Amino acid sequence: MNPIPAARRRALGRILAVTALAVTLGGCITLFPKVEPAGLYRFGTAPPPAAKGPPGAQFGVFKTPTVFNRASAGDRILTVTEGEAAYIAGARWVSPASVLFDEAVSRAFDADAGRARLIGRGEVAKADLILRLEVRTFETVYASPKATPEVIVQVRGVLNRSSDRALVGDQTFESRVTADGNRVGAIVKAYDAANAKVLGEIAAWTSAAGPGIAN
Repeated sequence: MNPIPAARRRALGRILAVTALAVTLGGCITLFPKVEPAGLYRFGTAPPPAAKGPPGAQFGVFKTPTVFNRASAGDRILTVTEGEAAYIAGARWVSPASVLFDEAVSRAFDADAGRARLIGRGEVAKADLILRLEVRTFETVYASPKATPEVIVQVRGVLNRSSDRALVGDQTFESRVTADGNRVGAIVKAYDAANAKVLGEIAAWTSAAGPGIAN
């Protein structure tokens, strides 16, 4: 029998090694349990309450990046029961809550009949006011483990004149909406309603602050 050349032996060795690795990995893959995908939800689709804004010319508002409560800023839905925090298992926001919130802010100002108009980053337009939003509370609260949950959304708004940074307004807005039941769908609906109410009030408050620009 003719001996196998060294180069060919090395090539065969590499092929066998790759084959063995593939078989090993294939075996490992079957060991992982199948995990049910989490349900994905969104808020910010409910229109804010209709309001008739003050008369006058429009003015521009630049919104700084939102400061969001860290525990609820991600894609998990935060709950608090008798002081104990937890996240709803198997349910997530389709995007981080902070992202969905900012998208809802833009829609609220677009829908508002008032004078304030948000100026987008990079947009060539004058911003007369600077709006800073701080989401302090964005959570589902249970008075007891078996109680019907209540969604609380609390946001602080601060307005400054862009010309000299003088304070025009500082106010905290809060909405509490009790869910129709202890179901994820009902809780998400309550988030939508509470968030829409708060943002509608913020848009109207910003429009009403227009006279403070010239002070």
